[in-house]
Amino acid sequence: MTSTEHPAASPGHPAEVPYDVGLLSPVRAGTDVEAVTDDRAFLQAMLDAEAALVRAQARLGQAPAEAAAAICAAAVRADRYDPRALALRARDGGNPVIPLVAELTAAVPESAAAYVHRGATSQDIMDSAAMLVAARALPLIAAPLRRAATAFSRLAADHRATPMVGRTLGRHAVPTTFGLKAAGWRALALDAVDRLAAVRLPAQLGGAAGTLAAFEQLAGAPGSGPALAEAYASELGLAAPVLPWHALRTPVADLGTALAFTTAALGKPAADVLLLGRTETGELDEGEGGGSSAMPHKHNPVRATLITAAARQAPALAAVLLGSLTAEDERPAGAWHAEWQTLRELLRLAGGAAHHTAALAENLRVHPDRMRDNLLRTRGLPASELLAGELSALLGRAPSRALLDRAARRAVAENLDLVDVILADPEAKGRCDEARLRALTDPANATGCARLLVDRALATPARPARPPHRHDEETPTPP
Repeated sequence: MTSTEHPAASPGHPAEVPYDVGLLSPVRAGTDVEAVTDDRAFLQAMLDAEAALVRAQARLGQAPAEAAAAICAAAVRADRYDPRALALRARDGGNPVIPLVAELTAAVPESAAAYVHRGATSQDIMDSAAMLVAARALPLIAAPLRRAATAFSRLAADHRATPMVGRTLGRHAVPTTFGLKAAGWRALALDAVDRLAAVRLPAQLGGAAGTLAAFEQLAGAPGSGPALAEAYASELGLAAPVLPWHALRTPVADLGTALAFTTAALGKPAADVLLLGRTETGELDEGEGGGSSAMPHKHNPVRATLITAAARQAPALAAVLLGSLTAEDERPAGAWHAEWQTLRELLRLAGGAAHHTAALAENLRVHPDRMRDNLLRTRGLPASELLAGELSALLGRAPSRALLDRAARRAVAENLDLVDVILADPEAKGRCDEARLRALTDPANATGCARLLVDRALATPARPARPPHRHDEETPTPP
C-alpha cells in the first residue's frame, strides 16, 4: 500500500490512512526528510537494527552465518510487514518491537528463529532505530542549510552597502545595511550545520537492565559484551556506545536540542521576511508567494509562514526530550516512550524549515529603493546617535543631549527635518556646520562598520561537511 492509498470506507467504518501524510504539517510535506522519517522508515530502521545485531553476533562466532543470512533476508524490506497492524498490537506490550520480533521470527526458517532478537531488549532496538533514522535524516537537513547559507552569502555580498533602517523594539533605531542582516542569517544557518554535525549518534545495546548479561550467557564468553556492542554499532554505521544508555538519555537530548536550535534559528530570517515584507514596509518580497482562498490580490509569504510555524513548535518538543533525562532506575516507564513521536516531529520540523529556508533565500526579492525611502521617512532621526557625538564636541555633552531631545520631539510632533530643527534652535544657531550635519544624516554615511562586518563574516568560510555520526570513533576503555 502506498502513502496515498488506503482501504475503502464502509458505513460506520471510515477509511484508515496507514500513516501520517502531513495534512496538518505542510512544512514537511514532500520534503526529503519526510520520506526517511515516516512509519515505514522507522519500521525499516527497526528491522535493520535486528539484522545488524545478528550479523554482529555471527561476526563474533555467536550465531551461525546461515541464521544471520536468513534473518537479514527477512528484514531487508519493510513493506513485507503491516505497520498499522504492528501499531495496534503494540498496545499490548507498550512498544512496536514486541510484535515485530514475533513477525520476524515467523518469517525465518525454524533453524534461524532462535537467533532473532537474541539477548536484546525492546529498547535496544527502538533506540538504535531512532539513531539510525536520525543518521539518515541529518544529511538531508544539513544540505538545504548549506544552500541557504550560500544564498545568504550572495545577498550579503550584493547588499553589503545597501542602507536600511535598523529597528529595535519595533521602532526605527539607527541605519544599518541589508548586507549585514543577511550575513547574520548566514551565520545562523552555519551555526545550525555545526550543531547537527557535532551530534553523536550511538547504537544502543544493553539487554534487560544494561548489563549485557544475556549476551554473554548466550555466547558463553564472559567479557564479550562490549565487543558485541562495538560490532553491532559498526554494522549499523553508528557510534559505539561507551555504556548502555537506556536511562542515560544524553544522545536523544543532544539530538533534540540541536534540531530545536536549527528550527528556531531559521525562524529569525523568516520573522524578518514577514515583517519587512508587510505592505506598509515593502523592503523584501518572497519570490514564490502563495495566494489566498478569499482575496485574489494577496501574495502571501507562505515559506516564511511555514518556517515560523515550525520554529514556534520546536522549543516545546525539545523540552519533552530534555525532560526524559530525568529517568528513574535502569529503564523508566513512559520517559523513552514519550521520545519516539517527539523526536520524529523535530526531525521533520527541522528538515522542513531547512528546505523552505533554502528556497526562500534563493528566491528572495530585495527592494533597496523602498529601504531608502523608509529610512528617510523619519527625516534624519536615525542619525541622532552620530549627531550627538558631533554636537557634544561643540556644546558639551549635557547641553547637546538636551538640544537633541528637544529637537527630536519637535521633529516628530511637527514632521520636520531633524537638522532643520537643530539649526533653528537658539543654542545651536550659528555654531554648527550645516553641511557636516547633513552629511552625518545621509544613510550612506551612517551605517558604521556594517560593510566591514559583512566582509569579515563572508571571509569566514562555511564549515566543511562532515558526517553527523561515526562508528570508527575510538571508544574510551573504562579503567
